[in-house]
Amino acid sequence: MTALPAETNFTLDPDADALCREPSSRALVRDVFSLTSDKWSMSVIRALAAGPVRFTHLMADIPGISHRMLTRTLRALERDGLVSRTSYPESPPRVEYELTTLGTTLSEPVRAFIDWTQRHRAEIEESRARFDG
Repeated sequence: MTALPAETNFTLDPDADALCREPSSRALVRDVFSLTSDKWSMSVIRALAAGPVRFTHLMADIPGISHRMLTRTLRALERDGLVSRTSYPESPPRVEYELTTLGTTLSEPVRAFIDWTQRHRAEIEESRARFDG
């Protein structure tokens, strides 16, 4: 997860600055945007939406993700409180990951983003076509 530089002026709209007056709040918003917009986080969150899943099942459910990247992504999501990790004292050891209550609440803004994208699909595609000309 790569955060934007602290000096980056990140403004979605004029009201965003009013919501993020504290520098620590702006940094957190940038961090969360970076986390949720990386290549793998949303795939992991989607794979965990149905309930607890073992690491190997996640690997199989997310095509193209490496062991190292899945580990890094899970740790980042766990650090931010979106995913929990439960280790069971069995032989062989069993570890399961699941969305926390906080992680589950992420579905609402993700749906809003998907809805926005679908509403503006034609405009985006037209703009890309003009640009790529």
